Amino acid sequence: MKKTFELEDLDCAVCAAKMEDAIKKIDGVNDATVSFMAQKMTVDADDDKFDDIMKKVVKACKKVEPDCRIKI
Repeated sequence: MKKTFELEDLDCAVCAAKMEDAIKKIDGVNDATVSFMAQKMTVDADDDKFDDIMKKVVKACKKVEPDCRIKI
């Protein structure tokens, strides 16, 4: 399953790249992109575990950019 989410308060391109790297390391994630310019994140992950994977994605993003919010 591939879904795109809007991001709020993503402050820099370096943080976006770090978030993208962290998301790609999560078990079950096939691919991920985080765009600082568009303030969007796309996650491609296993369908049957998508909700659990998204919880891990949110945690990973908070570690990199505590102020950033993902509109789920």
